[in-house]
Amino acid sequence: MNAETAHWEKVCQVGDIPDGGVLGLEVGETPVALVRTAGEVFALHDVCSHAEVRLSEGEVYDHTLECWLHGSCFDLRTGKPTGPPATRPVNVYRVKIEGDDVYVSLSKE
Repeated sequence: MNAETAHWEKVCQVGDIPDGGVLGLEVGETPVALVRTAGEVFALHDVCSHAEVRLSEGEVYDHTLECWLHGSCFDLRTGKPTGPPATRPVNVYRVKIEGDDVYVSLSKE
């Protein structure tokens, strides 16, 4: 599936996401953490693969999002954990910006 055939959901404005921070929201029934850092916006599944808590309550460091409970960090680009205790990645979702609008696609590529 490519960008033209993906289903895009308008989720917020760029300014709704704190610069260097994270915004948790729902896309349909899917929890999504939107992160804005270094001029980019990333979208990850908003549930830690280790402890089933919201990643959107964590902190952003460089290109990772740290789970607040046990300190696992997830790469914003791949969803892969960069250290224990998490060993499984979280889903990452495609993001596009049109003007100030942020769109997310939950569709698989």
